[in-house]
Amino acid sequence: MTGRVGDLSAKQEAALKQVKEIVSDLLTPEHDDHFLLRFLRARNFDLKKTELMLRNDFAWRKQMGADTILDSYVIPEVMQKYYPGGICGQDKEGSLIWLDPCGTIDMKGILRSMRKQDILKSKIHLLESMYRRFALLTREQNRLIDQITIVFDMDHFGMKHLWKPGVDVMIELVTMFEDHYPETLKTCFVVNAPKIFPIAYNLLKPFLSEETIRKVHVVGSHYKQTLLKYIDEDQLPQHWGGTQSDPDGNPFCTSRVCMGGEVPEMYYSEDLSDLTGFTEASIGRGSSLQVDVEVAKPNCVIRWQFKTDGFDIGFGVFRKTGEGRQKAGEMEAVMASVRVNSHLIPEDGSVTCKDPGTYVMRFDNTYSWTRSKKLFYLLEVLEPDSELHVPKQNSSNNLQNNALDDDDDDGVL
Repeated sequence: MTGRVGDLSAKQEAALKQVKEIVSDLLTPEHDDHFLLRFLRARNFDLKKTELMLRNDFAWRKQMGADTILDSYVIPEVMQKYYPGGICGQDKEGSLIWLDPCGTIDMKGILRSMRKQDILKSKIHLLESMYRRFALLTREQNRLIDQITIVFDMDHFGMKHLWKPGVDVMIELVTMFEDHYPETLKTCFVVNAPKIFPIAYNLLKPFLSEETIRKVHVVGSHYKQTLLKYIDEDQLPQHWGGTQSDPDGNPFCTSRVCMGGEVPEMYYSEDLSDLTGFTEASIGRGSSLQVDVEVAKPNCVIRWQFKTDGFDIGFGVFRKTGEGRQKAGEMEAVMASVRVNSHLIPEDGSVTCKDPGTYVMRFDNTYSWTRSKKLFYLLEVLEPDSELHVPKQNSSNNLQNNALDDDDDDGVL
């Protein structure tokens, strides 16, 4: 039994009847059996969990204004122009197709141009508009349409997309989708997955339900043939194997699918300033700060964020070759030490560690004999998902680590 209207077991029928009674104080005529069954399926027909999910959802919708957001909220221009994705058609069973060239997103630029709350509201607006379209298509086509097929194109996806504030926003969006729009996803195809996809996926996976995880399919280099098994060619842009194009011949159908891109600085409002979870340290004049990071498994990623008050700082990544504190010239250079303007724009980045060991995040103030520096930093080690298999395919997103640091003078903190 699928747990859908017309295909319920006796136990599922009983659970549907019971949940109607349990949350009768919340329901209006528009909350039909299809609506309730989405939440029941999401909680495997557990009545207590379903009730909690529904009550949390109704409270959240009131808090976010979801019921009126289509009439009361205007999506910011930068979101409309530079947040990638769009609906391009319907799959062979009628589900809407959301095509998302996520590798082109400039999340740092978006977050410098608008509040995180506006990103969340924009996504709520999008989902509510989808549900309005579901209802319209269901009436027009005389068949139930209440799900979406997503195609994530990860071409151009690279290490910059693991920027922690951006990842945190994506986690919040995924959680919102799971908690408040359950069973909306029919299937998800990931195409052009780069080598770092297992790491990126592993960041989101803890926030996905088991059912959602089963719906994610990483497709190899022949993905166009795979997509056409589920989607008619006239419902896909030419670039992804279909026949759609814009009137001017554009094969990406940018009139329907936003291709993202770098956000112009004219949209920037203010720099990121949230330092929640950061460690504060002072680096004396002519000194450096070395922070050891233990990496236990191969191919982990170390991710960092930091900012300084007032002045720049040098930064490099090294791997220890012996015990105790070592000077920069005595360690294996993983990423060259360079001076960065972290007092102007918070610095962030990541590096893949091919081998286990002790890695050193080195903040260098040895060049400054007159000023000490106040530093705020956040370091994390990300492990790849060992269970996920990504088919081999060509990718332009190859990480290149520099090993050019010739600094052999390490001050003492």
